[in-house]
Amino acid sequence: WLLAGAVIYFVGNPIVTMVFNVPLNDALAAVDPASANGAAVWANHLSQWVMWNHVRTITAIVSMACFILSML
Repeated sequence: WLLAGAVIYFVGNPIVTMVFNVPLNDALAAVDPASANGAAVWANHLSQWVMWNHVRTITAIVSMACFILSML
């Protein structure tokens, strides 16, 4: 359980953050929020970022469960 928890955590949190969330944040930071393009980027950013944040949350919960099971 310990190895499973570690793998799930390291794939689901830092890798998802670096591969998906950080590029989305960088794209959002590069546009003028008052422009029409800014509104379009925000709409894409919101749906994509929330989805990947849910993936991170779920993998954190599953890895925590694995770590708890490893202590039993």
